[in-house]
Amino acid sequence: QVQLVESGGGLVQTGGSLRLSCAASGGTLRAYAMGWFRQAPGKEREFVAAITWAGGNPSYAGSIKGRFTISRDNTKNTVYLQMNSLKPEDTAVYYCAADTAPPLMTSRQAPFEYDYWGQGTQVTVSS
Repeated sequence: QVQLVESGGGLVQTGGSLRLSCAASGGTLRAYAMGWFRQAPGKEREFVAAITWAGGNPSYAGSIKGRFTISRDNTKNTVYLQMNSLKPEDTAVYYCAADTAPPLMTSRQAPFEYDYWGQGTQVTVSS
C-alpha cells in the first residue's frame, strides 16, 4: 500500500512562499493522478490543485490560481506544491492524495475520488 508523507509546511508572513513536498513509499505514483487539498479549522476539506500521472493538465481552485503551482517528479516519486503570494486565508492543513484510477489524461477535484492520503502538513500565514 502506498504511503504518502507531506513536508514543507510552516509559518510564513503574508506575501511569502512555501514549497510543499509529498513523498511516496511502498509503491510508485507513476500511474496515479495526484492532488493537493486543504482543510482549515471548522471548514470542510477543499480542493487546491491536481495533476495527471504524466504531469500535464494541472487544475487549480480559483482561490489559488496564479499563485500556486503543482508539479511532480515521477523519478523521485514526489509531488510538489509551490505556494507564492501567500495570504492569511491560505492557512490550513495541506494534504496530498493519490487517485489510483484517474480518467484518461485528466485529474479530478472531489476528495472522495482519491484513495491514498497523507497525514497533512500545517501551513500558517500571518498577517
